[in-house]
Amino acid sequence: ELSSGINAEYGYVGSHGDAGASLADVVLPAAAYTEKSGTFVNTEGRAQLTTKATNPPGLARDDWKIIRALSEIADAKLPYDTVQELRRDMGTVAPHLLRAGDREEANFFAQAAQLTQSGPTHTLGDSSLDAPINRLRDFYMTNTISRASQTMAKCVKACDDMV
Repeated sequence: ELSSGINAEYGYVGSHGDAGASLADVVLPAAAYTEKSGTFVNTEGRAQLTTKATNPPGLARDDWKIIRALSEIADAKLPYDTVQELRRDMGTVAPHLLRAGDREEANFFAQAAQLTQSGPTHTLGDSSLDAPINRLRDFYMTNTISRASQTMAKCVKACDDMV
């Protein structure tokens, strides 16, 4: 159970103990994606609603329930108590999340055009906009679940061996 007496600078909410967990003062175990009902957006921009397939182990909870409980401790209670209420509120901020299966354009051309009309907001000077990583070598190993998978590690090694 959460207590308002906790004095922590860094917290971790997650399911697979990624690198961030070892840096945290407090670790709050969250359910994995198969252990909770959720709203996800795939790489095509389609919102997808999922239903939990199994119960989470031990003290793990849905992420939203953890955040909701923390909001109450912080004296800034969020206005939902069920996943349905949460989805309703998400829809007021991002309506496309309520249109499961519909493809949404993932661009900001209209906003960019509007910003260019208002003039420059800052100058870059001598700084560079070049990204430190221009090519993602192991795309399928970018999430904690894949990195924790022995099967995925074998697949990556097999691909590396072929190159």
